[in-house]
Amino acid sequence: MTTKREAWLSILPKDPRPWLLSSDEPSARFVTMTAVLGMSEDDADVRNARKAVVADPAVRALVDRLPGWESGFTFSGHNSPGFPPNLLRLLHGLGVRPGDFTAIERLLDRMALHQADDGRYLTPGGATGKKDGAATWASLPCDHFAILEVLLLFGRRAAPGIQRGLARVRDTLDDTTQGIAWRCIPDPVARWRGPGRKNDACLQVTVEALRLFSLVPGPDRPKRIGEAARTLLRAWRCRAEEKPYMFGHGRRFVAGKWPPTWYDASAVLEAVAPFPSVWKGKAASAEDRDSVAEIARGLASTVRPDGGVIPQSCYKGFESYSFGQKKLPSPWATARLCGFLRAFSPILVDPSHP
Repeated sequence: MTTKREAWLSILPKDPRPWLLSSDEPSARFVTMTAVLGMSEDDADVRNARKAVVADPAVRALVDRLPGWESGFTFSGHNSPGFPPNLLRLLHGLGVRPGDFTAIERLLDRMALHQADDGRYLTPGGATGKKDGAATWASLPCDHFAILEVLLLFGRRAAPGIQRGLARVRDTLDDTTQGIAWRCIPDPVARWRGPGRKNDACLQVTVEALRLFSLVPGPDRPKRIGEAARTLLRAWRCRAEEKPYMFGHGRRFVAGKWPPTWYDASAVLEAVAPFPSVWKGKAASAEDRDSVAEIARGLASTVRPDGGVIPQSCYKGFESYSFGQKKLPSPWATARLCGFLRAFSPILVDPSHP
């Protein structure tokens, strides 16, 4: 009989764990041990796996891509892997942690120095990443939230400015057309905001806000944070009637684009997982529980008969990484997906499974 802890395996064609643990990708082994098997990062075997991550030339090559925060770099959009917070999140997802690389610490130091009086962390380039705005420091929610999240991920919880940054995110949780969520708010200097209707929820920054608040204690979170998680699930249920600009729910939503930087099925699952009262137990509504299970099963549908995940869409510039090509199963992509599925095992028990 399948236990609730391992129920996620019942929706896959094959158990991928033996393959993942024997992978030659240190990051895949690390994610499998921690997110899939539930081992502590303090475990001796996990520590050894993480040492291999830090020593991996492929990981070091990604660190070498990090720009100087004040060097006038450009990026095509906030979904671009060239946006430094996205690259930092990727590195953290691979197993990089605080203190591993001087270049990361130096970049975080510079990020923390540029903060508006209202608590927003600022990005060079007028919030658009264009060369003509290089002298302008500005910030949309998808700048501030992304910067704040990586500062928290890399151990800067006690740094000056973090409390003001968190307060800004709390204070901008609002009623939107779709429900309690975060909207795109124009920068007062750049006077630019993202596409879409003014009162619509921005599903990307709502995902980012939920993720960053999962990194801090309950008293530092907004009281209505559970409602924001429910708004994400409502967006899935209303996908046939409502089509928010830039936030579709078709095949790309399920399969994602690699490396992951933007709103998709895995992003929603990652965002709501730390708030279990939304999707399991007596406090969860049947429709929210069903929505999470549907998204999880959709994500599981991308697993091949051999148990691996082959990326279907990739950003350019990552062809030498298993998650940046579309021909072979990617161990890290598979481990990442399995980690999300395992988190929702309590609601993935298949009644028809023996």
